[in-house]
Amino acid sequence: MKLFDVYPLYDVTPVKAKGAQVIDDKGIEYLDLYGGHAVMSIGHAHPHYVKRLKDQIDNIGFYSNAVQNPLQQQVADKLGTLSGCDTYELFFVSSGAEANENALKIASFATGKHKVVSFKSGFHGRTSATVAATDNPKIVAPLNAQHQVAILELGDTKALEETLKAGDCCAVIVEFIQGVGGLDIATADFYKKAATLCKTYDVKFIADEVQSGFGRSGDFFAFQVYGIEPDVITMAKGMGNGFPVGGILVHPSIASWHGMLGTTFGGNHLACAATLAVLEVLEKEQLITHAKTMEAYFRKKVAELDIPVTIKGRGLMLGLDLGFAVSELRKKLIYDHHIFTGGAMNKNVLRILPPLTIKEVQIDQFFTALKAALA
Repeated sequence: MKLFDVYPLYDVTPVKAKGAQVIDDKGIEYLDLYGGHAVMSIGHAHPHYVKRLKDQIDNIGFYSNAVQNPLQQQVADKLGTLSGCDTYELFFVSSGAEANENALKIASFATGKHKVVSFKSGFHGRTSATVAATDNPKIVAPLNAQHQVAILELGDTKALEETLKAGDCCAVIVEFIQGVGGLDIATADFYKKAATLCKTYDVKFIADEVQSGFGRSGDFFAFQVYGIEPDVITMAKGMGNGFPVGGILVHPSIASWHGMLGTTFGGNHLACAATLAVLEVLEKEQLITHAKTMEAYFRKKVAELDIPVTIKGRGLMLGLDLGFAVSELRKKLIYDHHIFTGGAMNKNVLRILPPLTIKEVQIDQFFTALKAALA
C-alpha cells in the first residue's frame, strides 16, 4: 500500500532525539530550531517527561471519558496555577484544529449565531470550520466553504466593527502571534478594541494559542501582555511535547451542559501524564523566563548581522524576514549545516521555534551557519 502523497518531504530520517538535537538513521546530528511545528516545548526525551509517560503506561494508558480520571483535575489545577487562568474551565481534545473547532462551536451555541470573523494570514486548522476560517483558499474544500466567514485585515478595527454590527457573528478568532502566516503581531490597541467590540456586539472572543501558548511567547499565553480576557482560549502544540494533546479554556460566563461537546481520546491518561510533565518542567526549570532571556540573546545576535533583516515575533516564537524567499536557504541549513528551521506563508520569513530549553551556544551555532549559508 502506498502512502497518500500530501507532504513534500526532506530527505532526512530521524531515529533518535535528545534536548534540541535530532539524530538521523546515518548518525548525523541536527540542531532542532523548529521543534516539529513548535511542538517540542521542553525538548526531546526530557527525562521527567519520559518517566511520567513510562510510569503511566505501566498502570493505565487509556479509558474513555465515561469514567472518572483524576489526572484531568490534576492538569486543570496545575494549568490554572501556572497560567493565571484558574477561573476558566478546561475541556480536553487531541489537536489544535479540534480545539479551535470546539471553540467555534461553543461560541455558536452561546450566542445562537453562526458567522465567524478571522484575519488574513491566519491559520486555525484543517477541520471543517477551522479551515474555512484559515486564510488559504487552496486547502478549503467546497464543503468547508459553506461556512460563513469574514477574513479581515489584521489590525483593521473599523472593518471589524462594521462586520460585527450586522449582528450575525458568533466569534472572532485571532492568533496574537501569527504562526504559519509569518509571525505578524497587531497593535495592543487593536487587540484591546477587538475584545471590547466582541462584548458590545455579543460575540465570543477566541484566543488561538495553539502555537503561542505554554510559554513559547515568553508569557504563558501571548494574549496576556494586553490585559484582556478572552471568552475561549485554545491550546495544543507544546502542551504535550509531542504527545497529541489539545485543550480549550472556557470562561465561566459560558455555561456547559451534558453532551455539548465530546471526544474519544481527549484527556486520556497518557495525554494527562504528558501535559503534567510539561507543566512541571516549565515550572521547575523556569522555562518561560528562559524563553524571554533567549529571545533577548537572539535579538542581540540578529543585530550583529551585516545584512538587512527584520526580526518578528516574541519569546521563542521568532521569525527572520530576510527580504527574499528562504526555501533554498532552509535546504542549505538542513543539508549543509544540519539545522532544522521553518518556513511560513510569507515566503521571506525563516521561522525559529526551538525547544524552550535552547541554550546560547546553540543559538550561536545557528548564526554561524546562517552567515555561512548566506555567504
